[in-house]
Amino acid sequence: MPSMINWMPLVWLALAQPALAGRTEDTLLAQLRQAHPATRFDRVAATPVPGLYEVWMGENVAYVGGGNVRYLLFGHLFDTRQMRDLTALSQAGVAKASASAAEGNIPGPVDLSGLPAGDAIAVVRGNGSRKLVVFTDPACGFCRQLDTTLRQLNDVTVLHFLVPFQGTQLPEAIWCDQDRGTAYAQVMAGSASPVNDAKACANPLERNLALAARLGVQATPTLFFADGSRAAGALSRDDVEARLAQASTSKTPGKSIARSGHEAAKHR
Repeated sequence: MPSMINWMPLVWLALAQPALAGRTEDTLLAQLRQAHPATRFDRVAATPVPGLYEVWMGENVAYVGGGNVRYLLFGHLFDTRQMRDLTALSQAGVAKASASAAEGNIPGPVDLSGLPAGDAIAVVRGNGSRKLVVFTDPACGFCRQLDTTLRQLNDVTVLHFLVPFQGTQLPEAIWCDQDRGTAYAQVMAGSASPVNDAKACANPLERNLALAARLGVQATPTLFFADGSRAAGALSRDDVEARLAQASTSKTPGKSIARSGHEAAKHR
């Protein structure tokens, strides 16, 4: 009898584990939606790593662990024993399912030359030969983290489309500043909060929101490369460099960015 009693909790735990897992995922999803109301979280799914969960935002995926929804990890989960990219497999499955559910509705490659450069803040470093578009929100912590990385790149032109997912006050203040390029850089570096003393100016924020919706941008930051491909999250410098190199050899649309001299600010 004692041995049977000792085993009973383990038997109950084994039977209850799927239900407990489901409740954990539902709880995390609710916590994420409460903590980050400006981001659309679709679902949370368990991974093979105990305590680590996939967080899905449209076709974009991040990871959360330890039940702390303050921190999201963007990157790829790799199984070194089976040599498989688990994140890529999950994304492929989501894309396939989406295609089956709504054929033709998955955003394809984006032609960067067709984007309205005058509605963006342009930063040109070096010869500006490599092209990159970023949908960003100045109030987004991940966007600030990514901006620090982007300012380490050489020979790149970056168009920053401000999208007010977390409110219009900060992006409006940046856009209406006399030197919006400097204002944007200072805010993203955390060294200043611009105060626009003049009346509110005409701005492209509504157009940028419409453009983001048309391109399927559901979270910030979202990056588009010269081959029309996209990535979401605060990528590392190595990841951005790899994507830029890949885009430069691709023959798909999006080889150039239409530039507006009024918006461009050169930083060497």
